[in-house]
Amino acid sequence: MKEHNDEVPQAMRIRQEIQESMNNSLPEKKFRKENIDVVEVDIELNNLGWDFHNYRILNLTDIHLGQWVTPEYLDELIDYVNTLNYDVATLTGDYISYIIDGYEDCLKDSFKKLKSNDGKFGVLGNHDHWMGADIIREIFRASDITDLSNDVCVLSKGESKLNLAGVDSCTVCADNLDEVLAKLDDDSPTVLLVHEPDFAKESSQTGKIDLEISGHSHGGQFVIPKLETTPFRGPNSTKYPVGHYKIDGMHQYTSKGLGTNSFRIRINCKPEITIITLKNGNKKRIKIE
Repeated sequence: MKEHNDEVPQAMRIRQEIQESMNNSLPEKKFRKENIDVVEVDIELNNLGWDFHNYRILNLTDIHLGQWVTPEYLDELIDYVNTLNYDVATLTGDYISYIIDGYEDCLKDSFKKLKSNDGKFGVLGNHDHWMGADIIREIFRASDITDLSNDVCVLSKGESKLNLAGVDSCTVCADNLDEVLAKLDDDSPTVLLVHEPDFAKESSQTGKIDLEISGHSHGGQFVIPKLETTPFRGPNSTKYPVGHYKIDGMHQYTSKGLGTNSFRIRINCKPEITIITLKNGNKKRIKIE
């Protein structure tokens, strides 16, 4: 047990002690690919340039390292991710849970190992802010991950461009969508990374975001069979808790995430690695005479 820090609120200290206790009860600490869903999602965008047709975005979210997910598990998971076919890697927050001391180096080493042809991009979640946003941002820098918190990176392929943007966690009121909108290339489609899925209520109203990718909900850790939704919804994930939605013309996707908060149990809700394939929605008709 780590020594108590008197500056940590008692409620947080209790959560930390519960986390350590749960970790000590883990029956299995190894990564097994059969216990993970690799979810493939096709998203059609009418304004997508043909050079980005079939462009594949890998998303990892809600690792919650240190709570059920061990450093060894994460290291093996990244080895598996590196065997998958994708063009760019995105990360949408909550990389740790209630303890960050002792996990910084292993998180950095795993993120360094993550491969991506067109770069690695991420935003922060509420847990990252609670435990130390500056530490997570330094891990990003050391791992060659571009921090897209309230920022935009324009990707180019041939004559086509794609805005890859991000918004910081709205749970802690760190989001600044106006700053993001001011940086967009208005002639290009936009993919927005944001930890909390219900931010879609705001981003969809701008008319400038084509796809939002989120996590945060863990899929409720229970997905109702056939209905593919969950009755368990927390703050900022009540409207769009799991899967693909269409909101005022904007696509929104919520991943079930890799880790869990509090209870380890998942029912019909495996941990998820997401690969989103962008498609040009402007289909051409060929006249046959």
